[in-house]
Amino acid sequence: MTKEDTINRINEFLSEEFEVEVGRLQPDAILKDTLELDSLDYVDLVVLLESNFSIKVKQEDFTSIRTFQDLYNYVIAKTQA
Repeated sequence: MTKEDTINRINEFLSEEFEVEVGRLQPDAILKDTLELDSLDYVDLVVLLESNFSIKVKQEDFTSIRTFQDLYNYVIAKTQA
């Protein structure tokens, strides 16, 4: 899977799950603000990432993810490891 494929896949399920237009999911946008995440939504997001990409997301890793680009980079790094 290419980086672009990974980003598109992330955007697709985030758009569907959090009912946000794909166009709003910009690399420099703040994840929490754009998706209007609360603490339970973060849990949902972690579960989505783990199930869609067969990765294990550690809580300490996720605290440094602020933007969509941070999220993309994290998932790409985990899936290529």
